[in-house]
Amino acid sequence: MRIYKFGGASIKDAKGVKNVASVLQKTGYENTLIVISAMGKTTNALEMVIKNYFENKNELQSAIQEVKKYHNGILLELFDHDENTIFEKVNAFFDELHAFFKINKSPDYSYVYDQVIGYGELISTTIVSEYLNSINLKNHWIDVREHIKTDSYFRRAKVDWDLTQQSIKENFGKDTLNITQGFLGSDSHNFTTTLGREGSDYTAAIFAYCLNADSVTIWKDVPGVLNADPRYFGNTTLLNKISYREAIELAFYGASVIHPKTLQPLQRKEIPLFVKSFINPEAPGTQIGKNKDLEPKIPCFIVKKDQALIALSSLDFSYIVEENISEIFNLLATYKMKVNVIQNSAISFSVCIDNVYNNLDQLLQHLKAKFKVTCHENVSLYTIRHYNSESIHQIEANKTVLIKQLTQETTQVVTK
Repeated sequence: MRIYKFGGASIKDAKGVKNVASVLQKTGYENTLIVISAMGKTTNALEMVIKNYFENKNELQSAIQEVKKYHNGILLELFDHDENTIFEKVNAFFDELHAFFKINKSPDYSYVYDQVIGYGELISTTIVSEYLNSINLKNHWIDVREHIKTDSYFRRAKVDWDLTQQSIKENFGKDTLNITQGFLGSDSHNFTTTLGREGSDYTAAIFAYCLNADSVTIWKDVPGVLNADPRYFGNTTLLNKISYREAIELAFYGASVIHPKTLQPLQRKEIPLFVKSFINPEAPGTQIGKNKDLEPKIPCFIVKKDQALIALSSLDFSYIVEENISEIFNLLATYKMKVNVIQNSAISFSVCIDNVYNNLDQLLQHLKAKFKVTCHENVSLYTIRHYNSESIHQIEANKTVLIKQLTQETTQVVTK
């Protein structure tokens, strides 16, 4: 059993969908499960739909229409409108979406987000499945929400491994080409949940673990795992081999090629992960596995943009002690902040965070009741694994350094 994952960039248009078929024909597709993301920038477009639902209902229908128009353009290139029911299937998803907005009574943004955002994956997998069937690559479309069961922590749901394994083992047919959605699950009330942004990689790992798969392959628009994101860094280098441990470190610090949760279930069963190019599917790419050192061993750069750096000190210049730190972290958890760096001294405490849930203003007001607070927004967090002096200089050049930390293998620098 093999697990393939195709991201949104690989199926952003009709040419991309046809290329998925080409990849399968070149690499084989027996006993294979394909996990697929939403097409192109659909997730971003649906986030705008959700924003309009809450903030500007006059624009809601036009925002939905833009998403529909984009998918219809792909459909018209792939299928004959008069002869294929795929148009009806896709229209039915949009009818469901309209119906949800009419009947929804919940003011909970995260709940609404999860009920809406998953239509991107449901539509993309339906289109790809129907296209593959039309060219005689017979496959079985699966609703992933029937298999991956989670808690109700919307937008960052936690997998219920016992229920998920039971469902997959009892209801999943291995002897065919299967297609399912990444990113999605469902809770005990059968409401849709999501596994966190970029969670499709994690979906692939969940199925691999539960099915004891031989391997997982993530198909990207890059040759494999690079030592830096080419969108932000020049002269990147392909990493041929990476150990699980090193890959987990890179993912933890925010390497965008691999979702942070993806590697743990694969490591537990020593299932190798390949990252390959859907443009050149027969190239070796990057292999991540047991006892594979970093090859070549060079500095690896990671950047997280749009961070917030909060600096706290006591109002009376007393020490920041355990009770203070405990209270700070309780507040960070309450306001759902993702902590990326911490630094403290006798009378100060600094934390670099992701404001994922847009709760920063409320957090700052709460903190100001007990601390002197300074907040730098829109800062960048750079992490360098296996750093040297040249790589640090490269990061710091022409920037204001707000925080800098060095350990034996890793340095982190927050800049403005």
